[in-house]
Amino acid sequence: MGGADHPAVSPAVGSDGGAPVRKRNVAAAGLESSPASIDEVEDPENRDEKKRQPVKRACNECRQQKLRCDVVQDPWTDCSRCRRLKLDCKIESNFKRVGKRSRNAEMEREIIELRKQIATVQANGTTPQQTPTSLPAVHTPKQETPSHGGSAAVYHTPSAMSTTDQYMGSHEAVASLLDLRSGFDGSNYMRNGTHHFKRIEDVAVVPERVTELFNLFFTFYHPFLPFLSREQSPDEYYSASPLLFWTIISVGARRYQSDTHLLNSLAGPVTRLVWSTLADIPQSYHVVKALCLLCTWPFPTSSTSTDPTFMLCGMMVQVAMQLGLHRPSHTQDFSKFRVELIEEELRDKVRTWAVCNIVAQRVATGYGQPPSTLYDWTLSSNESMDPNFKLPEDMKPRLEIEKFCDKITKSLYTNRQDPVGLCSDKERSTLISFLSRDFDELENHLKPQRDSITDLFLRASNLHLHLSAFFDNTTAKNYRERLLSLYVAATTFLEAAMTLETEVGPVLSYTPYYVYQMMVAGGCTLLKLCKSFFAAHIDMDYAKNLFNRTIWAIRGVSVSSNDLPERLAEVLAQMWRLGNAPTPKFGPDGSEIDDSLMLKVRCRMSMSLLFDSVWRWREDARTKGRNIEACLKNPTDPDSNADSSASSAGPTRTSTATPGVGGADPSLAPAPLLPQTGIGVPPSTGVGPLPSGFIEPNYEVFDPLNWLLDGLVDLPYSYSTISGMESQGMA
Repeated sequence: MGGADHPAVSPAVGSDGGAPVRKRNVAAAGLESSPASIDEVEDPENRDEKKRQPVKRACNECRQQKLRCDVVQDPWTDCSRCRRLKLDCKIESNFKRVGKRSRNAEMEREIIELRKQIATVQANGTTPQQTPTSLPAVHTPKQETPSHGGSAAVYHTPSAMSTTDQYMGSHEAVASLLDLRSGFDGSNYMRNGTHHFKRIEDVAVVPERVTELFNLFFTFYHPFLPFLSREQSPDEYYSASPLLFWTIISVGARRYQSDTHLLNSLAGPVTRLVWSTLADIPQSYHVVKALCLLCTWPFPTSSTSTDPTFMLCGMMVQVAMQLGLHRPSHTQDFSKFRVELIEEELRDKVRTWAVCNIVAQRVATGYGQPPSTLYDWTLSSNESMDPNFKLPEDMKPRLEIEKFCDKITKSLYTNRQDPVGLCSDKERSTLISFLSRDFDELENHLKPQRDSITDLFLRASNLHLHLSAFFDNTTAKNYRERLLSLYVAATTFLEAAMTLETEVGPVLSYTPYYVYQMMVAGGCTLLKLCKSFFAAHIDMDYAKNLFNRTIWAIRGVSVSSNDLPERLAEVLAQMWRLGNAPTPKFGPDGSEIDDSLMLKVRCRMSMSLLFDSVWRWREDARTKGRNIEACLKNPTDPDSNADSSASSAGPTRTSTATPGVGGADPSLAPAPLLPQTGIGVPPSTGVGPLPSGFIEPNYEVFDPLNWLLDGLVDLPYSYSTISGMESQGMA
């Protein structure tokens, strides 16, 4: 059989040019052409004439079936096949064929899903006529609390999986057959008819629930960090950044009453998505937005050693600078591709950079670490020069407050001549007077535009300033005045936090993690002052009552059983009963002094008080062998000699017991329930146990200096008892 019988495989003719020349397979060359033009014979004599003719192309329908097409483009005439079958004859440049295998796999997936729905409806005793109205519920996580048989069941994320979640895991092989080129991504979507379900690993959320969670986020959480646009749809956020989308969903699910296990179900998948996204270079500046939210409302954890917030905060700033957010008008300098400057995008980048610095400052203050902020020209420029650099009215005051916090940190805790960075005693007194004057000016400047949330952050900055009193020399002349200023700052902040209310009602339960950290610092301040000589100079009845309400409020901001707010509230209650005011001591000049207010932990800036208090508690817990798990079930009465008040406390998550119930001191009476918010979720409730990966066996209650105490502190209790704890949902 000669080459003439098989022209498709005959070799190209050499220089004689007498034989016909075959064209290269256009598909192999990366060009698009109709199937009818692939095997055409090109006559060299007519080559120039054919170049002048328009390129024949097949319509979408013929290309899908790999058929010859006789469509005429100028003037447009439908091809004979589309006319005969009454199809929409058109040519699209971005059209891509859908493989039959992909389509069949998709149909098989829908059939399996429908069969599971029918089985579920029949198991629930629902008539087939009710099936259409029951479908949305089938695709949402179960709302009832699952039974747990052991520790593995309590802390394993799939224990709260819905019917859809289980299906998606068992039929992953079917999903893997989907052709990504068809526009159907099996890793992110599950389709049933015209409904698309957002999916991350084994967690799926229906569109109605996505809308509800977005509304919760923008109603209750976004006012604390207002930089996102509520006008954008959830799908637009997902298109911009899947990580940003799932972070918004996670924040909105923190107190989601309809599904108390959704937050814990999302914790593992979203955390893994964070690290996989950060490993993907280059980044989008929308990822910075997601990190801002994640550092403001981190997933619950029971140990500071497993808390990645400070690490993520540093990466947030570095990614923002790598993308040039600190120079948003010169983005081209940070990209190898041509960048067209759009004013709306420029304003969005300026807002993102401002929020990035606000979050970085709060994280640094709350964790007692040096900030990684950069308050450059972009955040200090004259707005009259370029209106695109103007920040929203509700964002600019909060940026000014965080700039003041940065000034406090750099003035008081960055002395290069001191091993721990503290300024000298002589300098501290002068610096405090200047900083106090700056605070008064800032307070007056923000007064016309200050709302309740801005006022709360302003009070937190004042507490950050005066917590330095614990580093003062006890023999200084103004020592008592400094302690009094600290007492006023602490009580003012705590009152502002516990009475925080916006147009949607009381919102303390939705505040950022930074507010909780400052509340713990305020509670430690009251504890320290009430157990010292300074108790003679304050109203002890009011101080005890405020301390009691603070513990209750900290328990109220807890979002999950056994998380840090719940554990630290118990630690504060236990520290209250460690001892009474010490015996007064007198200095050389006859003045009364007390060195019990001096701190052992001095490297954590204004948060040194918190870490020092927990260190002292751990020493006491090691000595007395206190069982923290039993105390969490029966919260400690701080005015009692017993470890816990079993007669006055019920289950951890649902009890209204407070540290003062049943005590001898009437000032430690039960605190009233915190007002419920607009969606009817009691602030004191949580969302069940922490997921797998967030609780490790034999962890410490609180790890303020785990690098120093590692191996030195061995509390005499085992966390095997956790398996007996019931998962408490939201009321």
